[in-house]
Amino acid sequence: MAETMGDKTSVTRHFNFDNSWEELLENKEFVKVFLSDVLGNYIIKQRWYGGKASVLKYIELAEYFRIQQDGEVYFGLILEVNFVEAFYQHYFLPIAFVTDENFAKQDRILPLSIQGNEGFIIDAINLDSFRKLVFERIINAAPKDTTKVQYHKSLLFKNIPYESSRFMGLEQSNTSLVYNEKYVLKFFRRIYADKNPDYEMSRFLSDKKDFKNTPSYLGSINIVDSDDVNITIGLMQEMVPNEGDAWDYMLKELHKVFSNIEYKNIKIHSLPNTELYQRLTIQDIPPQIIDWAGLNLFTKTITLAKRTAEMHIALGSEFEETAFTPAHFNDDYTVWLKNKVLYQFQNRLNLIENNFHKLDGLASDFAKEFLEKKNFIRKQFVTFDWTKLKGERIRVHGDYHLGQVLVKDDDFFILDFEGEPESTIRDRKVKQPPLKDVAGMFRSFHYAIYATIFNNIDAHYKASQKELFEAGEILYRYITGLFLGTYVTETQNANLNLGYNQERIFILKYCLLEKAVYELGYELNSRPKWAVIPLKGISNIINH
Repeated sequence: MAETMGDKTSVTRHFNFDNSWEELLENKEFVKVFLSDVLGNYIIKQRWYGGKASVLKYIELAEYFRIQQDGEVYFGLILEVNFVEAFYQHYFLPIAFVTDENFAKQDRILPLSIQGNEGFIIDAINLDSFRKLVFERIINAAPKDTTKVQYHKSLLFKNIPYESSRFMGLEQSNTSLVYNEKYVLKFFRRIYADKNPDYEMSRFLSDKKDFKNTPSYLGSINIVDSDDVNITIGLMQEMVPNEGDAWDYMLKELHKVFSNIEYKNIKIHSLPNTELYQRLTIQDIPPQIIDWAGLNLFTKTITLAKRTAEMHIALGSEFEETAFTPAHFNDDYTVWLKNKVLYQFQNRLNLIENNFHKLDGLASDFAKEFLEKKNFIRKQFVTFDWTKLKGERIRVHGDYHLGQVLVKDDDFFILDFEGEPESTIRDRKVKQPPLKDVAGMFRSFHYAIYATIFNNIDAHYKASQKELFEAGEILYRYITGLFLGTYVTETQNANLNLGYNQERIFILKYCLLEKAVYELGYELNSRPKWAVIPLKGISNIINH
């Protein structure tokens, strides 16, 4: 039974339980106190908690399991967080009991005493001993693990001794640990009743297809829940030494390009232009454009296009594992796509109508055009006739942009295959046209161009915003044209079926429109000044 200790002025109640640590989660009183009095306050402060926009109602313990070795026991909790808005999310939290205050400085969840031993429950990931145990369980994983907690290792991961571990930079939606300065273990915090796409894709690409431009899959931790469903909680990969991500790299390159307008006395109105969605080779790019932007930007674009094509070729070359075998367009897919896109479109329409007063200048003009042409845009989404499409659908990255790509020497490494954050886990595994990823990267190029202008316009550039936007749009056409030309040539040479030219352009525009409408929601909610970027993207597509 729990009793409160300490005087009445104490802010935190201290609980005492007679169970041993190994039996503590069988004590209903402890579970009740832990879930109702403690975890709600703790979880909403965590960076990885994704429910900040909603109102937490209560937390239930959906599952718990032991993470143990040689008598050392930790617990993994699967928490079901229920919201007032009538939905729920699941989170993974590993816990430890420590008696030494030094271990508990950062992350005390609950002070309590167990059988007279005073201490704290903390997030176990803070403990070196826990991190070491998990590493050793993966390294020593049996080939066929049939227990509740299933550790797996790839053939690449030989018996390596544990040396060190540390947190990897800022936590996002997951927590990543660096081991021996060579390996990264990503603990998924928000979890789903299924294998995580990041685990599936990473294991497939590097283990089965030997795709070199993604971190090698080394191991994983999955649990089998009480419904016999496989849930991924951890993914171990090699650490790729790198110079940062392609987003930062591109911003630095583009800053040089826009600075060149003044340094090289570029006449923006005289720059040769090209059509959107034209397939270009490096020979098609006029000397004036190369003189302005530099050759490096274009050679890097070619490399990134090749790596993207190689990823899709690997994903489209499977004929046994049904999760990865290519599929054709059909009625089921079309219904799914239309429902998903139209729901999102209506949501963004409402957002624009409610936030129109926050927009000015070009953003206001484009928003007006968006509202005036809403029926035309909706029609673009609805007139999807799958019977005319001959290309294939495959598993894709799903959230492909410059921030998901690492730069190493003169090459690129692709990561984070979890998929679109707004989508359900089931939707993230739907086979899509590979051009969906290409569209994601094109939108990312567009963003990088405008972000460079917005971030530097007052301090560095003499040209007006209107002129910079004009130059940016010209540059965007050459970068995307070169990417598309390289990508299509590579995929065609490998017999990945993207369909005929008209079909490719239709799908690319469809995916670009879908992506820009998706982005619009984020910008209107968090930084209305940037709404001009997706709105300009939408304008490009509907007027082309």
